Amino acid sequence: MADGYTHKVLRVDLSTEKTSIEPLNMDYAKQFIGGKGLGARYLFDELKPGTDPLSPENVLTVWTGPGVGTLVPLTSRYVIVTKSPLTGTFLDSYAGGYFGPEVKYAGFDGLIIKGKAKKPVYLWLTDGKAEIRDAKNLWGKDTYKTEELIRKETGEKAARVACIGPAGEKLGLISSVTSDLTRTAGRGGPGAGSWYGRRAPSAPCPCPSRR
Repeated sequence: MADGYTHKVLRVDLSTEKTSIEPLNMDYAKQFIGGKGLGARYLFDELKPGTDPLSPENVLTVWTGPGVGTLVPLTSRYVIVTKSPLTGTFLDSYAGGYFGPEVKYAGFDGLIIKGKAKKPVYLWLTDGKAEIRDAKNLWGKDTYKTEELIRKETGEKAARVACIGPAGEKLGLISSVTSDLTRTAGRGGPGAGSWYGRRAPSAPCPCPSRR
């Protein structure tokens, strides 16, 4: 990670419950620096014009910048880039804390999530690998309880979780994605977009790659 990138992007297809890893487009990384820049450029490629933001065809992406997870000050934030459920336009919503760096430590510069799962699921990331797991026991729980249950289930006391609560499950257009209990990506209602089509009440959920 000498240049600030892991050079890997994780793709998640919830319809088929399959994941794949692809190289980061370094031309994009050089031209559109930072999580917002990368997210905007990838979303331009991935999202069809006129897509309903509250539909399985919307694309939920999570990005880190080259400074995330390094010693560069004030660079720990991650960004959710999608089509806003609230405004129907481009959305970049940010949160700080540990979650952004742990996405990078887990091995990824960004996550691209598409499709519609058959049941509630969450995404578990660790050491360059990804697994889609059953989240039925998280249904209806608030974000505090969701973090607690995921750490208990996985046995990872230091796992970092980004999740939604009942507001997101009910498609509240101002619902947030919460990490570290008090860090919220709230602008534009990404919590509603995270759930629609069972796009994981607690997606995505990296755990530390460093124990």
